[in-house]
Amino acid sequence: MVNPLSLFLRPKVTETFEFRDEELEALGAEIKKEIPKVFGHSLAIRELDSGSDNSTEIEISNLGNPHYDVERFGISFVASPRHADVLMVTGAVTLNMAEAVKKTYEAMPSPKFVVAVGDDACDGGIYKGSYAVLGGVDKILPVDMKIPGNPPSPKEILKGIFALVKNASK
Repeated sequence: MVNPLSLFLRPKVTETFEFRDEELEALGAEIKKEIPKVFGHSLAIRELDSGSDNSTEIEISNLGNPHYDVERFGISFVASPRHADVLMVTGAVTLNMAEAVKKTYEAMPSPKFVVAVGDDACDGGIYKGSYAVLGGVDKILPVDMKIPGNPPSPKEILKGIFALVKNASK
């Protein structure tokens, strides 16, 4: 008969995995150094899907996983535009979402910045010319940074955020 306690007291079977991305670490250190110059202690981002295929949202959500962990660099995602410094828009702006995008932008405190993430948000992408799509975010809001790609990788998104913070501090 097997002692049930022995199942819990065995040695660990898995191995620890160490992985360091030096480029990511250097980029994160630069971002962490630049954020206080403009945004105080941290950068709060409100992500808004204005009609995308969710591929860009998956890449953005990867920024919060243990590999990227952007919170350690002073970047956080917030649920309310009233707490946001940056509005990160994904997807082509559809006719049905245009008003919601405008209201979200208007609810943000100043100074406010807009980042278009992905080809669809930059210029309408494959949906450009559709009867239901206005085009990129720049058709209805002033866009401060465009991060192209279909979808852009999390590292490219982080590089775009760094460029935005660097430009804002000038």
